[in-house]
Amino acid sequence: MKTQDLAILKSLVSVAWADGEYHDSEREMVEALISAFEANETEAQFIREYASEQKTLDDIPLDDLSEADRRLLLQHAVYLTFVDKEQHEAEKKFLEALSTHLGLAEDEARQIREAAEQRAQAHMTML
Repeated sequence: MKTQDLAILKSLVSVAWADGEYHDSEREMVEALISAFEANETEAQFIREYASEQKTLDDIPLDDLSEADRRLLLQHAVYLTFVDKEQHEAEKKFLEALSTHLGLAEDEARQIREAAEQRAQAHMTML
């Protein structure tokens, strides 16, 4: 798995823990991403163990994320907050904090979040 893919997965684990819990639906999405990023069994097991304990914004490996990766991460983060069919207030606040943490301009981050929210809501049955 590429370094940036691992960084995105680790970052999404932080998003999954945004409300203080790692729900089955979030675990399933992380598993799907492990598969999508073609992680080998050692990498997959690393992510599973990494996700077993609560992670925060401070656990996001910023140095391993390019500007494009940061934008992609924010999009995926929005999708992940809808995986249980409802975006909770704690998750919305986390996404705003994530945007700032990633160093994205406020207007650009808002546009990314809004577009991703619209796509997530439009495809709710696939999440």
